[in-house]
Amino acid sequence: MRAKQAAERDKARRGMLAGDERYFPVRDKGPARKFARDWVDSRRLPSQYFLPFSLLILLATWVPWPPSIRAQVLNLVIAVGWPIMMIGVLFTSIYVSWKVKRLVAEKMPDESVKGVGFYAAMRALQIRKLRFPPPSVLPGGKPVPAKK
Repeated sequence: MRAKQAAERDKARRGMLAGDERYFPVRDKGPARKFARDWVDSRRLPSQYFLPFSLLILLATWVPWPPSIRAQVLNLVIAVGWPIMMIGVLFTSIYVSWKVKRLVAEKMPDESVKGVGFYAAMRALQIRKLRFPPPSVLPGGKPVPAKK
């Protein structure tokens, strides 16, 4: 029984990674969610650099700078870098949510737009390589080439 369950889980995992919607969790199913994923994945958005930029800021504060330079680095990071990043993420998230909701309502009038904007905004915050389900389009809108 355990071997059967493990085989089913492995089959489901492979199906999810291959982009087979039958194996997706409920939150990722449906044409509206697919449209939101493809819309976000086909663009380079400032919010997708949030996590790498946060790591860079964190590392900059941990580096043992000489005291005179450390004060300038911390001042620059805390007074300039952090607020610019947060404002950029906020505005990008609002724009992505608004745009995707509007486009789904136009292109798929029968689909519910409930939660689609938030879904798209949260996907836009993720590092592209770590997004799940994996992107099916490249930035620019071309399909992802098949893996060999």
